[in-house]
Amino acid sequence: MAAQTETATRRTVLHVGCGAPNPNKLHPTFRGDGWKEVRLDIDPDVKPDIVADIVDLSPVPAASVDAVWSSHNVEHLYAHQVPTALGEFHRVLKPGGLALITLPDLQTVCRYIAEGKLEEVLYQSPAGPIHPIDVVYGHRASIGRGNRFMAHRTGFTAKTLGAKLVRAGFRPVRVRRKGFDLWAVGHKPAGDPG
Repeated sequence: MAAQTETATRRTVLHVGCGAPNPNKLHPTFRGDGWKEVRLDIDPDVKPDIVADIVDLSPVPAASVDAVWSSHNVEHLYAHQVPTALGEFHRVLKPGGLALITLPDLQTVCRYIAEGKLEEVLYQSPAGPIHPIDVVYGHRASIGRGNRFMAHRTGFTAKTLGAKLVRAGFRPVRVRRKGFDLWAVGHKPAGDPG
């Protein structure tokens, strides 16, 4: 009976664009016994729990997860797809749930581009060195190896990301800069069943 109670009290985080299994990809907020990760990715080769595109989360029931974690996914969409994806994040969240999203901060990166540093290393990532041109168009080394999912098709500033989250129904929304990334937290209002 204790196992049933423990399972019932665990919250679920939908890890969209999860990539290959790696517990370190899950944000620390969602690690530990209090959370259950459900992995979702468009690429079946990474063996997600759910194979789906973030613009169509129809395999995930409405109001079924407590949180959505999206790390460097939304920039891979075309601009016209972003409202749909954010709307899907909102739809699958339980009332009172939250979306935690991180993605590149084009405003910060463009300062380097304006200084002529288009192909200078900004930082080292697990995928290798990242240059301003990679932030704008996608990680060139990964794309060169045939991973077309790594292409970037849109970008954001803190202002535009926040506005898109509000239009998707999230309230409150907080967006902050950290290094070369934006970090956004959007809440689905407690009284919002949709």
